[in-house]
Amino acid sequence: MTGFPLIIVFVLAIIAMILMISKYKIHPFISIMTISLLFGLIAGIPLVNKTGADGRVTVGLANVIGQGFSGIFTSIGIVIILGALIGNILEKTGAAVKLADIMIKLVGKKNPVLAVELMGWVVSIPVFCDSGFVILNPIRKSMAQRTGVSSAAMTVGLAAGLHLSHVFIPPTPGPIAAASTLGIGDNLLLVMGIGTICSIAPIIAALYFAKWVGKRITTPEDELVDTSKSYEDLVKEYGKLPGGFMSLAPIIIPVLLMATASISNMAKYKGALADVIVFLGTPIIALAVGTIFAIFLLKGADKLGDFYDITNDTLKTVGPILFVTGAGAVLGKVISSSDMVNYITEHATVLSSMGILFPFLLSAILKTAQGSGTVALTTTAGIVAPLLPVLGLDSPVRTALACAAIGAGAMTVSHSNDSFFWVVTNFGSLDIEKGHKTQTLGSLITGVVGFLSVLVLSFILH
Repeated sequence: MTGFPLIIVFVLAIIAMILMISKYKIHPFISIMTISLLFGLIAGIPLVNKTGADGRVTVGLANVIGQGFSGIFTSIGIVIILGALIGNILEKTGAAVKLADIMIKLVGKKNPVLAVELMGWVVSIPVFCDSGFVILNPIRKSMAQRTGVSSAAMTVGLAAGLHLSHVFIPPTPGPIAAASTLGIGDNLLLVMGIGTICSIAPIIAALYFAKWVGKRITTPEDELVDTSKSYEDLVKEYGKLPGGFMSLAPIIIPVLLMATASISNMAKYKGALADVIVFLGTPIIALAVGTIFAIFLLKGADKLGDFYDITNDTLKTVGPILFVTGAGAVLGKVISSSDMVNYITEHATVLSSMGILFPFLLSAILKTAQGSGTVALTTTAGIVAPLLPVLGLDSPVRTALACAAIGAGAMTVSHSNDSFFWVVTNFGSLDIEKGHKTQTLGSLITGVVGFLSVLVLSFILH
């Protein structure tokens, strides 16, 4: 099948995939793989490799699926694992709390909503936003009690900060996987830089929204006195928090290594030293070095004996993400192997006019429909990857902008089918109605403002 009928089949396939995941509760891996197989069959991809009269080999559907799935593991699997492992160690050693403490001291206790928002933003760069909220929630409650600021405002601020870096900034697995699928997995520093810039306006928007909603919504926490866990109590649970440098090192050292490698490449340095710099700046190696610093954190906390269990728990957590990411890559490979891309390229006027809006809208639709930001990130990246030239997003910078646009969509919106929604509402003492007025509306605002930031940057960067 080819032409416009194939486009209709593709749209129906995406709708079917969303229904399978959201309504019928079929696991995203099974849903995406099933749709990939069916779409490939309908699109007319041959069942086995075929050699044409001109000697060109058309890859069979089974091999297309295998190539799509294995490709993502080759390029980014280890990076996702190491990034999650670093985050887990930061959580177990109290380094995440230390990072939050640093941010509070930088911002000041007179700006509690901004402080809690920024500490969430920092902590969620390596730590999943769900875990980050659980880790930082005692600090949020204690700060709300000390300052008299609305509990709802503090909840919105923390949730927004966590959510923003979770969808925008590697080494969180979702942005890493999306960047790899889009073909810029070796240029994570660019993705991190653009993601950071695109976070600024949403952080400000979330701050004002948190203060606004805090005047209108109360929670049971606002009526409690001296019942929340204090910061000092939280610190005692860890024994002694690690130092500031050691807490930052697992995150900042990989960033510096990747930055140095990028500078070396741009300057076109040659020689053995340049080779070593580029080697250390490769995302896999840079995060491996970050993991070594994280192990030093474990040793300093006298928890080196827990390293096996922490690694095991990390692999259990990352496994589903890797498989869903692989399934998203399969869908992208099947799409690129069909005739749909050629047809779209030949009739690209409408789609090209959408440009950066297309990945945002597709990601937002997937996020809203099925709940998982990671699924929205990886699946959208798989669909968009073969269309980047048509959309005018095939330069490294514009591909990174497309990754950020997908990230903005992946937080638009968080509601009752999103696990993070329930973490925020349950730990923030919000009922479901107030959850929709705070977390759902807040994620809509930050997602849209995040995309507007991407849009503005797209007019400046090429």
